[in-house]
Amino acid sequence: MTVTSTEKLFVKGNEAVAMAAIEAGCRCYFGYPITPQSDIPEYLSRELPKSGGEFLQAESEIGAINMLLGASATGVRAMTSSSGPGISLKQEGISYMAGSELPGVIIDIMRSGPGLGGIDASQADYWQATRGGGHGGYRIIVLAPASVQEMYDLTMLAFDLSDIYRMPAMVLSDSVVGQMKESIVANPRAKLALPEKNWVVRGRAEGEEQKIVKSLHLGDGEMEAFHWQMDARYHELADKECRWEEVETADAELIVTAFGSTSRIAKTAIVMAREAGMKVGLIRPISLFPFPKKAYAQLSERCKLFLDIELSTGQMIDDVRLSVARDAEVAFYGRPPGAGSLPTPEELFEQIRKNYRATA
Repeated sequence: MTVTSTEKLFVKGNEAVAMAAIEAGCRCYFGYPITPQSDIPEYLSRELPKSGGEFLQAESEIGAINMLLGASATGVRAMTSSSGPGISLKQEGISYMAGSELPGVIIDIMRSGPGLGGIDASQADYWQATRGGGHGGYRIIVLAPASVQEMYDLTMLAFDLSDIYRMPAMVLSDSVVGQMKESIVANPRAKLALPEKNWVVRGRAEGEEQKIVKSLHLGDGEMEAFHWQMDARYHELADKECRWEEVETADAELIVTAFGSTSRIAKTAIVMAREAGMKVGLIRPISLFPFPKKAYAQLSERCKLFLDIELSTGQMIDDVRLSVARDAEVAFYGRPPGAGSLPTPEELFEQIRKNYRATA
């Protein structure tokens, strides 16, 4: 599909991801079908070859992530996508990519779990995504869109950040945003100054330096030094790449915090609260790693009550509590999979009213 930079398109969130990947220069996709993300490989199987790219349905999610590792080692922009159980199967490969300092984009359209779970809306992959779900104490970049437009924009950003910091990047969404349709503008982001990929594996002439991609460092002190090198990169990310949105926080006496699809419902509940005379605001983390700790800390210097809302029994709340001032209180309201439909704005308004009255 060829589009102009000003043309509005009415597309699914999953389709927006696939469109953005092609626009970002992704030339290899490796994946395996699983609901609710199968629109992504379906779209790319049709459109990526038209752009000179390669689409390959792997024999499994394990095969797909290791193909991503191999393609990335040659310097090509590459991507994989999955949901729930498939992302779990990819964790060893993601760990190897992190240990080999390889870029690559992973899309997780969250479904319920644990185990097989189902296709219900869920945000319970937060821990897995933000804590480095595999072995070895690594982290990856995690971006959380809340709209179809952000599915497009943040996928493009994920490719750039992954290249700049030489580490995997994940777009963490859910079945709500992945399956909904909205109008977007397929407007390419300004090109960033990307570092030269002078580390890529390639053929070499006699006498040239051999390039090796590896995650094993056997020299005396080499592995320890490498871990501190990774740690320094995570601190650099925290300084430069935190992203978040604030709504009505300047005078807020209670601040709601939520990410992804839940934040959309929370925004409507906040409008209802304001109309009822309550001073309520919202902070929405867009980057889940690095988590915008400084933004939470600054808000908590003045506002001492936060309400964390998630489609789980509580995972992001750990980062919220670690980020706010010690004298701030963090309340929680969760709707894990199986609890029924998504929370309504009225339901969240009631939780706001309940907690707001406690501080009056």
